[in-house]
Amino acid sequence: MIRFIFVQNRQGKTRLEKWYGGYSDQEKQKLKAEVHRTVASRDQKHQSNFVEFHNNRIVYRRYAGLFFCFCIDTNDNELAYLEAIHLFVEVLDAYHGNVCELDLVFNFYLVYAVLDEMILAGEIQETSRSVILSRLEHLNNLE
Repeated sequence: MIRFIFVQNRQGKTRLEKWYGGYSDQEKQKLKAEVHRTVASRDQKHQSNFVEFHNNRIVYRRYAGLFFCFCIDTNDNELAYLEAIHLFVEVLDAYHGNVCELDLVFNFYLVYAVLDEMILAGEIQETSRSVILSRLEHLNNLE
């Protein structure tokens, strides 16, 4: 199960956060800072994209200047979540054109819509890029 999802830039500014558990505001701020310190300090060439973190595991991937981080249970399949991160970025790219940090800031509601189409209650629900894009197109037509 996914505990939380962050998209953070290299400076540590959180551009997207989604929580799938009960955390206080103080815990959330602490976790965001700890995750960024942990992920940003790792060597991209010689270390894996998986980090043990508070009885959970962080699965992350860096795209351009953004870190996409999923906190998952230790018994979950890390590679499935790494692929889910890649799918998330692919869908954002397909939907926005070439997605950048500013797209996440100014179109945050669309980013959350993509995330909600993929993940429900901390579990991956949809893994088909075409299905997700067709659902988003349907939502776009409703507006």
